[in-house]
Amino acid sequence: MSVLLIIVHVVVCIALIMIVLLQTGKGADMGAAFGGGSSQTLFGSSGASTFLSKATTVAAVVFMITSLTLAYLSSNTSGKSIMTHVQSPPAPVSAPAPAASQPAATGEKAQPSAAPAAAAPATPSPAAPVEKK
Repeated sequence: MSVLLIIVHVVVCIALIMIVLLQTGKGADMGAAFGGGSSQTLFGSSGASTFLSKATTVAAVVFMITSLTLAYLSSNTSGKSIMTHVQSPPAPVSAPAPAASQPAATGEKAQPSAAPAAAAPATPSPAAPVEKK
């Protein structure tokens, strides 16, 4: 439905541009340059509405209707997000840590390696102030 509406909207947009560009301006006559532009018109200074002006009106109305309809359809998504169908990537699987030492191929038992204990730096404790009597 919306794809068809978008196609109609684009076609009407292009048609509206072409129709407006095909029309001549109000003062395009050579007689209008010397002040005689409206002296020979039968229907007054505005003239009769031509086919192009009627087509412009129809194209503008259709363009506005399709614009409003597309705006309504895009805002009326009932809380859906464009990201609803996107799946999050799986969490990375961490490899198990290798054993500290593995038994030798000859069948000997592996002895756990003793990790050196981190020696805490010796910090002198602050001396308590001595009270004089």
